[in-house]
Amino acid sequence: MSPVPTIAGLLAEAALPDSPSARLDAEWLLAYALGKSTSYLRTWPEREVAPEVAERYRAWLARRRQGEPVAYILGRQGFWSLELEVAPHTLIPRPDTELLVETALALLPAESLDVLDLGTGTGAIALALASERPAWRLTGVDRVEEAVALAERNRARLGLGNVRFHRSHWFSALEGQRFALIVANPPYVAADDPHLAQGDLRFEPLSALIAGPDGLDDLRHIVAGAPAHLRAGGWLLLEHGYDQAAAVRELLGAAGFEAVQSRADLAGHLRISLGRMGPEHAG
Repeated sequence: MSPVPTIAGLLAEAALPDSPSARLDAEWLLAYALGKSTSYLRTWPEREVAPEVAERYRAWLARRRQGEPVAYILGRQGFWSLELEVAPHTLIPRPDTELLVETALALLPAESLDVLDLGTGTGAIALALASERPAWRLTGVDRVEEAVALAERNRARLGLGNVRFHRSHWFSALEGQRFALIVANPPYVAADDPHLAQGDLRFEPLSALIAGPDGLDDLRHIVAGAPAHLRAGGWLLLEHGYDQAAAVRELLGAAGFEAVQSRADLAGHLRISLGRMGPEHAG
């Protein structure tokens, strides 16, 4: 008879040579399989684990060894103060994008106003803003129907009534609508970027990553279309690649945006750029 596995024994099986966070990955997978916190694992390493739970964990571990992101395996990812459902047809929300949320919250008052999240994916940005600003009216759009449905499931589970999601390829279904704030984390990876063949990016949808030969195609489209959908004095906030800040600021300036600037993430990389729409350029 095989010995009953323990928490410590199962974690010891987690040889993940391609993962810089092998132990943490294994802890997340086992904790989720057990329905416990990772601190529980460290407190009770000698606890026995039911065979069916151990089997589920080992199956997940095998998928992780093939490089599949933990978020896709579990179908969940934390973002801001929220836990979100994720799926392979959307990008996995990342901590870097929380800078976009922080900046938006600091820019505008908590009073009633309209905000647009372009390419919403899981709904992460819109839902984080909606959770912090109950008076704001959030609209999230995505061209992928499955992403819209996923974002709506996240909204319903979180019980946020001040946000709605619908299908639109950038501004295509938003004719005549104006916003005080537009935020976007669009595709911004160049088509020949070697990182596309590495790590988690291998499993994420290319349509949500690649934006032409220089990675700026979607950013150009958003900057060009935003003036027709911003109120005078409204802001456009864009996440972009670590080396694209100067190019995005140039795009914003050429489109008539004022107070153009970039903000750095915790690693010191300029990850977002923003500008305010002057009255003579607003739609």
